[in-house]
Amino acid sequence: MRSDDTASGRSGALKVITARLMPLFCLMYLIAYIDRQNVSYAKLEMADALGMSEAVYGLGASLFFIGYFLFEAPANLILARVGARVWFTRIMASWGVVTILLGFTNSPLMFYALRFLLGVCEAGFFPGVLYVLTLWYPQSHRGRMVGAFMVASAFANAVGALAGGLLLGLDGVLGLQGWQWVFVATGIPAVALAPYVLWRLPSGPQDARWLTPEQKASVAEDLADEHAAHTHAGADSWRAMLDRRVLMLAAMYVGFPLAAYGLSYWLPTVVKGFGASNAQNGAINVIPWLIVALALWMLPRIAAKMQQTTKVQSWFIAGPAFVGAAALILSVLVPGNAAKFALLCVAAPAIFCAQPMFWSLPPTFLRGAGAAAGIAAINSIGNLGGFVAQTAVPAIKEASGSDLTPMLFLAACLTVAGLSIFLVLPRLKPRTAA
Repeated sequence: MRSDDTASGRSGALKVITARLMPLFCLMYLIAYIDRQNVSYAKLEMADALGMSEAVYGLGASLFFIGYFLFEAPANLILARVGARVWFTRIMASWGVVTILLGFTNSPLMFYALRFLLGVCEAGFFPGVLYVLTLWYPQSHRGRMVGAFMVASAFANAVGALAGGLLLGLDGVLGLQGWQWVFVATGIPAVALAPYVLWRLPSGPQDARWLTPEQKASVAEDLADEHAAHTHAGADSWRAMLDRRVLMLAAMYVGFPLAAYGLSYWLPTVVKGFGASNAQNGAINVIPWLIVALALWMLPRIAAKMQQTTKVQSWFIAGPAFVGAAALILSVLVPGNAAKFALLCVAAPAIFCAQPMFWSLPPTFLRGAGAAAGIAAINSIGNLGGFVAQTAVPAIKEASGSDLTPMLFLAACLTVAGLSIFLVLPRLKPRTAA
């Protein structure tokens, strides 16, 4: 086959994969992210209904990340063994059921237990998709695919913001309070989608009925060439989790989820402080997440067109982090609600849009089961930032008496993450095989 025919076949295969695979992954992540963020809207009424303080509610919300941390690496290793089709179906069905049960919480202890269990059930989904993308796409395409996948999180925040405000307005319908509707109505889609995932999602390229034999061979050839440059150390799960490069990336990544979850958890409360009703709150909060979606779509494409030197990669990750930190700090200092909200609309996309480039780094030195384990380790450790955010932000708010002072803490963590990339990235060079 001529080289131009080969390139055409490869391009055709990737287009088919993207058209078939990414919409489903994005829909699944949209539902998952709504089920993570619904707790921030339920808080507007649930905390008072159950007699919980800001700190008590924040601790319950943050226990999600402890369950997530403990079970994420094992979940990804099971995924590598049983396949995406079966494992993603289990994940969706179980987290949907737990989300619905959260609507019937009657005590802080029950809230704590269900939030922890939700983290256990969802563990392995986000890093699982990142791992599965390494089975379908070569390195040159993964940044864009991760960006496209993460666009769903932005739309989820937008949809969740709008739905959260509207669902709170259903107070009294069928005997349920508004905060109960927030959980029940957002948990049902996950349960409903699970059978479709079992039916439509292939476990890998060789199981995809919608790829021709030639397209399957093209995908296999691309990935085989890429994997040939890696040592076997990158394929061993336990060695991968203890690899110093994995640990460095995990430590660096903490700042991004911390800032992201802190902002998304606290943004509805900040907007409510402007005097907005629940419905207005949801509508206003759509704005920053639509900007996040645009940034997640555009920045990875701009990065892909530039020469990928270590310096360029560093700035595509650190630059947005610094912009986000500055916007968070300024949102505390400037007068006027409109100006504060505008700066939060800058901070939100800056926090998120660096992450697709970040997640293109681990597969440069990990593969196979090692990629599954290493990506899960990075994400699980990094997402402890979510635990810190949802615990520390309410505590800082109570101590300071200000809704926006906690943003200073988030900005500091984001700045440290941005600075760290200049130390970490030069040390991520893959070890070539002898």
